[in-house]
Amino acid sequence: MGYRILETEDIPAYLHERGHWADPADIRVREVSDGNMNRVFLASSADGTHSLAVKQALPWVRVAGPSWPMNPDRADAEARAYEQIARVAPDKIPAVHGYDPENYALVMEDMSDLEVLRTLLNEGASYGPHTSARIGELVAQLSFATSDFGMASVDRKALIATSVSPELCKITEDVVLSEPYIQHEHNHWHEGLDDLATAFRADTRLRTEVADLRHAFMTSAQALLHGDLHTGSIMVGTREGTPVVRVFDPEFSFVGPIGFDLGLYWANALVSEERARALGTLSDHADQLRLSWEAFDAEFRRLWPTRVDTFFDDAYLDRFLRRLWTEALGYAGTEIVRRIIGFAHLTDLTTLPDPVPASRRALLLGRELILRREELADVAAVRELVTSLG
Repeated sequence: MGYRILETEDIPAYLHERGHWADPADIRVREVSDGNMNRVFLASSADGTHSLAVKQALPWVRVAGPSWPMNPDRADAEARAYEQIARVAPDKIPAVHGYDPENYALVMEDMSDLEVLRTLLNEGASYGPHTSARIGELVAQLSFATSDFGMASVDRKALIATSVSPELCKITEDVVLSEPYIQHEHNHWHEGLDDLATAFRADTRLRTEVADLRHAFMTSAQALLHGDLHTGSIMVGTREGTPVVRVFDPEFSFVGPIGFDLGLYWANALVSEERARALGTLSDHADQLRLSWEAFDAEFRRLWPTRVDTFFDDAYLDRFLRRLWTEALGYAGTEIVRRIIGFAHLTDLTTLPDPVPASRRALLLGRELILRREELADVAAVRELVTSLG
């Protein structure tokens, strides 16, 4: 039949035709699209005992419409990423029941019993003791398994070839790693940030350091990344009394620098801390960088003895992890900056009664993470930097 855009009324027959539901008359459907890119539908049985989610990539950016065309084959990358993650960390992603490459549609576990982490944080909740550790573990498990340490060379080359995502990588290269530091129509900010936006564009040292990070993003094929790992792509909750963390939306997935995923998560954690500080609701926010890094470090070291190429010894592992730490700090800085004076701002800040003071602190922190990433040797040094901003 060829690609067709699914509507709410199409879902019952679609799920039945794809073999996911026996009786289409038993299906109740509602659209729950919330992100920038895709449409999402929830289908449930009349008695509520059975449910599934259907996610379809549109041929444009959903929030912009046909004026911003986008190849829907980004869903292929998402499906491949889920397949890879399911091999090493199936407990940290939604269960995928099927992928329809003709219609760029995924049929997945219904996660409506969980909540988006950013939403909870914005409402004043804490991270809890498990969330950031699970994220650190996931990044370690995925990156080790898809790196030259955990995957045979021939398989790695095949993974790189099938995971190329030029259109979405170009978005990141531009929106995160270029546009905020130049005059561009995508950029916008609150009036009280005019001076910092101008200063960042005029700061040649800052631009050089961002260029270094951008080039690493473009050329460093270390491991398969989620590619868009932030608090809006994480769902949390409990099931049968057990904490649950699920990472979703890996459509920006490609083979790139491991520090990028860590940096995106850290940036969002640091911004959520600024929101909590502005509202006087700080709880465990300041621990999240430490918890995620410690979990990543421990899991990567645990996996190290299983490496394919044993030429890389333990001393090299220390050096490698040190480089990852440094690079991740830099990417955290770029993500903070772009979320305030670039495109696609964070509700963590925009929903504050007065977004400017917290945004200024966050921007200054982002700049220092980029410029001083080599000298910020550990979590304590980062915490000292945060405290020094007043």
